[in-house]
Amino acid sequence: MEFNRRAFLKSSALAGVALSAPVLNTSFLVNPVKAAEGKALNFLSAENLTGNWDPSSHTTLAQINLESFVFGYLTRAPMRPDSPDELVMELATEMKLIDEHTLEFKLREGVTFHDGKPFKAEDVKATFEYASQPDRPAAWYPGPCEVEVVSDYVAHVKTDKAGYPASLFWFLSAFLPIMSAKDVANPKTLSARPNGTGAFKFVKQDGNTTVLEAFDAFYLGKPKVPGINFGFVGDATTRTLALLNGEADLIERLEAEQVQTIEETGGFQLHKAVSVENKYLWFRCSKPPFNDVRIRQAAAHAIDRSVILDILGVSGHASNAWISPVKFGYIDTPNYPKFDPDQCQKLLAEAGFPKGEGLPDLEYITSVGFYPKTKEYGEAITAMLQEQGFPVTLNVMEVAAWNDRLYDRPGGGPGHIIDCGWSTGSPEPDLVLRTHFHSSSKRICGIEDKDLDAVLDKERNMLDPAARKAVIQNEVMPTLAEKVPSLSLFTSVFIHAMRDELKEMYFYPNGMMDASNATLA
Repeated sequence: MEFNRRAFLKSSALAGVALSAPVLNTSFLVNPVKAAEGKALNFLSAENLTGNWDPSSHTTLAQINLESFVFGYLTRAPMRPDSPDELVMELATEMKLIDEHTLEFKLREGVTFHDGKPFKAEDVKATFEYASQPDRPAAWYPGPCEVEVVSDYVAHVKTDKAGYPASLFWFLSAFLPIMSAKDVANPKTLSARPNGTGAFKFVKQDGNTTVLEAFDAFYLGKPKVPGINFGFVGDATTRTLALLNGEADLIERLEAEQVQTIEETGGFQLHKAVSVENKYLWFRCSKPPFNDVRIRQAAAHAIDRSVILDILGVSGHASNAWISPVKFGYIDTPNYPKFDPDQCQKLLAEAGFPKGEGLPDLEYITSVGFYPKTKEYGEAITAMLQEQGFPVTLNVMEVAAWNDRLYDRPGGGPGHIIDCGWSTGSPEPDLVLRTHFHSSSKRICGIEDKDLDAVLDKERNMLDPAARKAVIQNEVMPTLAEKVPSLSLFTSVFIHAMRDELKEMYFYPNGMMDASNATLA
C-alpha cells in the first residue's frame, strides 16, 4: 500500500481536532432559570477592544461590532449572497450621483446624538473630511474628500480635487459611522467616549465589559432591551460554557464541536451565515524571503486548502478569490494557486533554494480564541510547508499579542507569515483590495508592486459599475493570483449562538449586529 503523505496530514489534523474538543456535561451546565424580563443583554465578544473610541483610529472587528450598536450609518448593507449590492437607507433617506465627482445625500430629520445634539449635514461633513485624511489608521476611504453643506439635511460629497469618482462612496456609505461635528472638533472627546445616534449609548467601561444602555431618544423608538453588556472572552470554549450556564445570552465565533453541543442541548438557537470575511495567510512581502514572488508562489502551491476546510467543518466556506462571495466583483478566479508540490519545488529551485535549502528560519504567527481552529489548521499548514522544505515554526499567540504584531512597519512586520481575516460591513471590494494590495496602503503584507497598483487604479477609476466589475474580475483577481501577496484560505461562516428567549436580533455578514428590535424575556 502506497503511503500518502497528504492523506496522513489530513487525518492527523482531524484527529488533533477531535482530541482537543472538550466533552461537556450539558445537563449539569445548563441553567434552567429563564432570563428575567427587563434584563440587559450579555454578549461575549471573541476579540478585545482598543480603548480608543474614535471610529477612524482602528480596524478592530470587535470594536466595529460595538460601534454598530452605538453609531448610526448613512445606509446599511445586508449583503445577502443573492443581492450583495443592496443598500437600505438609515441616516440618509436618499442618495444620488450628481456628476462624476459629486454624490448627494438627503438626510433624515429628527435624529439626535446621545449627547442631545441634532444630527445634520455638518456631521456628515465633519465625519467624511476627518476620516478621509490619509493619516487615519482605519483607511476605509478611497482618498481625501470635501463635503458641501447644501442645507441642514442635504450634503454633497465631492472628490474632484482628489481625482477619483464619488461613486466609490456609494457602498462605503454603509460602513462609515457618523460622528458628531462637535466631537470631531475635539479629538480628546472623540477618543474618550463614543457618541453616536444608534439604539444604545455608552455608559462606562467595567474591566473587559463595555456597558451600554438603551437610548431613550432613538429615532425608531427606545429599544425593548434595556442595555447591552459587551464583554471580551478570548476562549471559544469559555464563551460556550458562559452561554450554557446562563452568564451570557449571546456569543460569537463558535467552532464545530461547540455548535454540535449547543444543537444537542436544547434551549438555544444558532445563526449561521456565509460572511464578508475571508481568512488569509499574509506574506511579509516587504522583507526576505517573501519579497521574492517565486517564494510566495511556492508557498501557496505547498498548501492543500481542502485540509483546512475539513478541519473547520461548519465554520468555513470554499473560496477562490481575495474577496468574499458577498462582495461586489467576486469571481471564482481561474488561475487561483492550487496545491501542486511539483510546481512548488520548481519555483523554489528557480529562486535559488532547491528543496528549501538556504531559506532562513521562518516564523508563522497566528492567534487563538478569536478565529475558529487557527491553531489546528496552522499546525497543518506548518506541516505542509515543512514537507516542501520551508523551515517554518508556528507561533500561537493570545489575541491582544497577535493584534500588536499584525501590521506592516518599516523593515517589515514581525514574523514572515501571519494569519488574519478581514471583515467589512460594505459590499465595497476596495475595503480589502486597495487597503491591502495598493502600495499607498499595504496594510499587512507590505507589498509595493507597480502591476498591482496599475490594475487597482484602473478599477477604482471606472465610472460604470459593470465595467468596474469586469476589471476586478478579469484583471485585478488574475494579477493577485500571479503576485500572491497573501493566500485567501477560505470564507468564514459566522456562527452566533443565543438563548431561545432572545428574539429579533439581526446579524450582518461582517459580525455587526442590530438589537434595536430585540427582546429578551
